[in-house]
Amino acid sequence: MNETALTVHQTARPHGFPTVGHFAFVESPLPEPAVGSALVENLYWSVDPYHREMMDDVPGGFALDAPLEGRAIGRVIASRTPRLTEGEIVFHRQGWRTHSVVVPGEIRRLPRFDRVPLTAYLSVLGGTGLTAYVGLTRIARLREGEDLFVSAAAGGVGTATGRFARLLGAGRLVGSAGSAAKAGHLVREVGYDAVFDYHDGPAADLLGKAAPDGIDVFVDNVGGEQLAAAVGALREFGRVVRIGTITQYNTPDTTFPRFDYADIVEKSIRMEGFLVSHYRDVQEELYEFAVPHLQSGRLAPDETVVDGFGHIVDAFLGMLRGENTGKIIVRDRTQVPSAG
Repeated sequence: MNETALTVHQTARPHGFPTVGHFAFVESPLPEPAVGSALVENLYWSVDPYHREMMDDVPGGFALDAPLEGRAIGRVIASRTPRLTEGEIVFHRQGWRTHSVVVPGEIRRLPRFDRVPLTAYLSVLGGTGLTAYVGLTRIARLREGEDLFVSAAAGGVGTATGRFARLLGAGRLVGSAGSAAKAGHLVREVGYDAVFDYHDGPAADLLGKAAPDGIDVFVDNVGGEQLAAAVGALREFGRVVRIGTITQYNTPDTTFPRFDYADIVEKSIRMEGFLVSHYRDVQEELYEFAVPHLQSGRLAPDETVVDGFGHIVDAFLGMLRGENTGKIIVRDRTQVPSAG
């Protein structure tokens, strides 16, 4: 067992796009669990778009020169509580570090299903999948045959939304992505009917070509011009599910989208945002829905895996640049499958 631990600290507030210079790896002795706690050696880490927002000086954001936090899966390697057993695999939110000291109330034991990899608990069965599932079933209240538009469709939430929508009986499924290669992958592998590269022109024109008859639901991960285009394309009683505004995270001076506010009234459009942390009671329902499809092969987790904790900052910045397809996950090198 390693005798030292590494944590990632944020050292400065970015204005615009963050760089490696905003972070520092800090080495320290392996932490000792106090009575009532346990030491977890982390195996998988999640880096997510919301981490960028937490880098700013906002309530609940990251503190400077302190260990960052995020979703992680690890193994209990030392325990001073009967409620946590050495060798147990647990989920917790003290990521961005190789080792975490946790108390029983801070962890979630992960059910182990046949033919379901651990990484799925950070992608389609984790916060990413739960966001997609809640967005479709609780916020949009998707009905069979309805047509959807999903922005940032190649990201973790976007791919999960596409796959879940198809399993829920959606009609035409349209997405936006950052490259022709991603668009092709989404159509061939994920189940989208049409995907446009948002760099190719005005969003309203591109969406109009991809969904000439309009849409019923817009699942919005980016905000900006695509939100305005979607409001124009929505049919009567359309719904906008607001999940994120990644277009503004790194461009704080961006102007807000302009659209015809009369559309909201005249088409009886409903726009609602949510935080997935308010829907943790839906977790078991997500398992019941998704696990059988994972086991049958009808549902595949879309993941970009980066090996080595030392690359966690690179993985995070790459995710912000759109270098991933699906959920980006950092994996400890001990978990890399052997070539043999």
